[in-house]
Amino acid sequence: MDSSVKSASDKRYQAIIIAILSVFAALAILPFILLVSSSFTEESTLLSQGYSFIPRKFSAYAYQYLFSSNGIRIFRAYGITLIVTAVGTCISLLIGPMLAWTLARPDYKRAKVLSFMVFFTMLFNGGIVPSYLMYTSVFHVKNTIFGLIFPSLVFNGFYILLYKNNFKANIHPALVEAAKIDGAGEFYIYFHIVLPLSLPILATIGLMVGLGYWNDWTNGLYYINDTHLYSLQQFLKSIIDNINNLSSLAGSSGVGEALARMPGNSIRMAMAVIGVIPVLLLYPFFQKAFVAGIALGGVKE
Repeated sequence: MDSSVKSASDKRYQAIIIAILSVFAALAILPFILLVSSSFTEESTLLSQGYSFIPRKFSAYAYQYLFSSNGIRIFRAYGITLIVTAVGTCISLLIGPMLAWTLARPDYKRAKVLSFMVFFTMLFNGGIVPSYLMYTSVFHVKNTIFGLIFPSLVFNGFYILLYKNNFKANIHPALVEAAKIDGAGEFYIYFHIVLPLSLPILATIGLMVGLGYWNDWTNGLYYINDTHLYSLQQFLKSIIDNINNLSSLAGSSGVGEALARMPGNSIRMAMAVIGVIPVLLLYPFFQKAFVAGIALGGVKE
């Protein structure tokens, strides 16, 4: 009798938890549905009746406008963003854990000092102007694809601390000592022992770094003037700026009629959809490792 009562109580508790999580899932999904629906809604309907989860008057004119007039440039921006994201993420995952592994080593005497320096960068930075002068005058990344990669390679201290905590929790010093006794060097230990045992945290931070590169437009704003090197986000921002500039000329003769046909709001929604689709497609493959990496890297001894 007690077991049946307990079982019924557990089922009610489970149903409540599922209902609560379903509400939160809906709150996360509904904005995307509204985004996609608005991108396929006629501009005049958006202006007169507002936004809705189901298009009141279906129209793909926003996508037609984007790809008919800027199709080649959009695909080129996609390619540049993919290259920058892939290269930047790989370099970050190659170099970043090296610093964290050094800080996690119990036999390294200066680990506390360097850890404080890493933590200090989470609180203070040199600012935009010194960074701009350094990258343009010293590294000469202006109007090169490296201007989209190098500035973001100054590692986030939060990522380094996640790496460090993960290494401390999962790489036992005895394992390293055993490898040394067998004749393994530091690089062999790092690449063949440390990294294979740290795949969840690597996938987690790799996803966050990749998202940072994919969504970044500030590096392009600071370091890129050549339109052929525009990333996707910078190119989409330039389209929005052009729409805003045309809107300011709405009172001029002959411009008002053209603007009446231009789907300004739906274009913004369509551009957001274009930018977020690759992330939505890739995230499910990293979700399990992402959760595991956050759980492991967030534990502090």
